[in-house]
Amino acid sequence: MSTMTLAGKRILMVIGGGIAAYKCLDLIRRLRERGASVTPVMTRAAEQFVTPLSVSALAGEEVHRDLFDLTKEAEMGHIQLSRVADLVLVVPATADLMAKMAGGHANDLATTLLMATDTPVMIAPAMNVRMWDHPATQRNLSVLRGDGVTVVGPNSGDMACGEFGPGRMSEPLEIVAAVETALGDGPLRGKRVLVTSGPTHEPIDPVRYIANRSSGAQGTAIAEALRDLGAEVVFVTGPADVARPSGVQVIEVQSARDMRAAVMTALPVDAGIFAAAVADWRVARESGSKIKKEAGKLPVLEFEENPDILREVSRLEVGRPALVVGFAAETDDVVAHATAKRARKGCDWIVANDVSPATGIMGGTENAVVLISEDGAETWPRAAKAEVARKLADRIAAALTSAT
Repeated sequence: MSTMTLAGKRILMVIGGGIAAYKCLDLIRRLRERGASVTPVMTRAAEQFVTPLSVSALAGEEVHRDLFDLTKEAEMGHIQLSRVADLVLVVPATADLMAKMAGGHANDLATTLLMATDTPVMIAPAMNVRMWDHPATQRNLSVLRGDGVTVVGPNSGDMACGEFGPGRMSEPLEIVAAVETALGDGPLRGKRVLVTSGPTHEPIDPVRYIANRSSGAQGTAIAEALRDLGAEVVFVTGPADVARPSGVQVIEVQSARDMRAAVMTALPVDAGIFAAAVADWRVARESGSKIKKEAGKLPVLEFEENPDILREVSRLEVGRPALVVGFAAETDDVVAHATAKRARKGCDWIVANDVSPATGIMGGTENAVVLISEDGAETWPRAAKAEVARKLADRIAAALTSAT
């Protein structure tokens, strides 16, 4: 039985016209289980995928569809309707609906409500992968984020159109988690935090790559802890072994260069937590075909440095996060090496740990870290990675709230 985490909260749900609209039926049920009331608004396109009767039955409220309905205008005008909710939730947010929102269009009930509202807005995008990757959609996404819109997803996966990639709408429980975070009263409510996690894979040829043993468990735990404190979390992860955190925006990458591009796109943020184990080097000339084994001959690989994401973000003159936290995985002289790294990179804190094989930390369930700041080195006792994450999240919250 779900707890009443959203008791008394009012959600205005704008349902867009995409195949993912069918998920809204389950989403309404999940939100109401948690005590929220849901007032549904459907676009004409949405009615091609789900019926107003189904939506109304699950919501327990009449569906709003028409901008010019004089009876309803007398009872509750569209301006009032847009302002009585605690959150406006747009699911699915199609490419067309996102474009209208970014452009300030107001030619139907849904877009008029979105223009008239002074309530926080959250969108769950869903569209074909090529539409999602199109420069116009990415520009619109940037505009909406700049306007303060919270974005949940999209996820990567198989599409109804038969293609694979980012563009699938987040699952109902993921959206519920994001709503709970947005409407919670945590100390990081209203803060946007970037977390990088996992290893990067640097290709040698189409079947081989350079990587490390990072599982991504600590980065995932940090993202979840920050989410639980109310932050809007952007989670940029390499090909990690662990499950991705729910209720956050997940961006999947492969290489260090992919991760840098995703990080720079995600800015601005209030804090950047760089927990990813980014490969220092990559092969200078990746082979376009598999390198064949030849008797008596060994391949010669020439390396070049990968971008230093932590240093670049730490030294930004415009748009630097208020708090930048790096990580240092060391096998000896942990404090000395981490202290030097903090000075070299220009970040505010370094979270350092000993990953020598005897510790069992790399890929394990526990961590033992030293927090390096301008105040010196603070050793934390060994604990589960989730506990380390909660302690770090509390420190981040204290730092960000004291700075405002």
